[in-house]
Amino acid sequence: MARPPLFQRATVTRIVKESADARTYVLAPHDGPIAYQSGQFCTFRVHLDGKDLFRSYSMSSAPETDRELMTTVKRVPGGQVSNWLHDNVVEGDELELTRAAGRFCLRPAEAPLLGFSGGSGITPILSLAKSALASTARRVRLLCADRDRESVIFEAVLAELVDRYPGRLEVIRHLDAGGGFLTPDAIRDFVGADGGGDSYICGPEAFMEMVENALPGPGLVFSERFGAPAPVLSATPAAVETPTVTTPAVTVETPTVTTPVATTDNTVTIILNGKKKSVPRKDGETLLDSARRAGLTPPFSCEAGNCATCMAKVTKGHATLRRNDALTDDELAEGYVLTCQAVPDTDSITVDYE
Repeated sequence: MARPPLFQRATVTRIVKESADARTYVLAPHDGPIAYQSGQFCTFRVHLDGKDLFRSYSMSSAPETDRELMTTVKRVPGGQVSNWLHDNVVEGDELELTRAAGRFCLRPAEAPLLGFSGGSGITPILSLAKSALASTARRVRLLCADRDRESVIFEAVLAELVDRYPGRLEVIRHLDAGGGFLTPDAIRDFVGADGGGDSYICGPEAFMEMVENALPGPGLVFSERFGAPAPVLSATPAAVETPTVTTPAVTVETPTVTTPVATTDNTVTIILNGKKKSVPRKDGETLLDSARRAGLTPPFSCEAGNCATCMAKVTKGHATLRRNDALTDDELAEGYVLTCQAVPDTDSITVDYE
């Protein structure tokens, strides 16, 4: 069965200036609405200087409240894609993006939702807050940390939501320029009596680690990470339980794909853009790293098993996914893998990006 193209085109219908260095891009996908859940993201592909570059950006819209698909991008110093989007894209332009992916989504609960955001980490937190307010009776409390007043994102949007949901939404802002970085004590003070609420965290890695360690519990903790380093497997890969974006861990199965083929040549063969190259198999090395070692330039983005940009099909051999937050059961059954997470466990394997 042929798989639909990973990327589709969308027209930028509006661009909203959220802050000095953040823009919201309102998108109209050409193939019809993209199904998504609040908190998810799409991966964008842009062609710059003869190369395809991939970046994942969260939706700031929510399907329960917004009729348009919106993603918000913060300019990153030295960031090739974020700077290109800010400096070049205008209303009426077209962008390429994948379907929605990610598991940083609203879990059913009655407890309060506590959101912790650092900088542009407010983007999926806003999406989750919109969904919770519109589709549940839960209270929502947000602690938003920003560098300074000029860096604040979604100030007007959140103020409007506070007015729309009196008594259910509280937004506390912290500016590093005035009070220094947030501290564990400040996190615990914010949580207060809502220690049993579910916490959703997104922001720079150091920020998230600080919040995770400071939370008193007993509520669940969900964190969104892009590009977090993957764990190193032993010389004999085995299916393992790996946490999704939650702490304590909510595990996902890491299914294997395709029927093992008995071989003895110990090679990884990659087919990409009409080229076929083979390299000796290294224990514990992902298919993505094998392709790069072969001198190829395969597509990838998050390298955390979230976005499906590196997706390819195993046509010979067998591999184990150490994490999968992107592929469906049907895609796995057809032999597709996330090459950033797929480790061969047969002597030889062939993977086709076509």
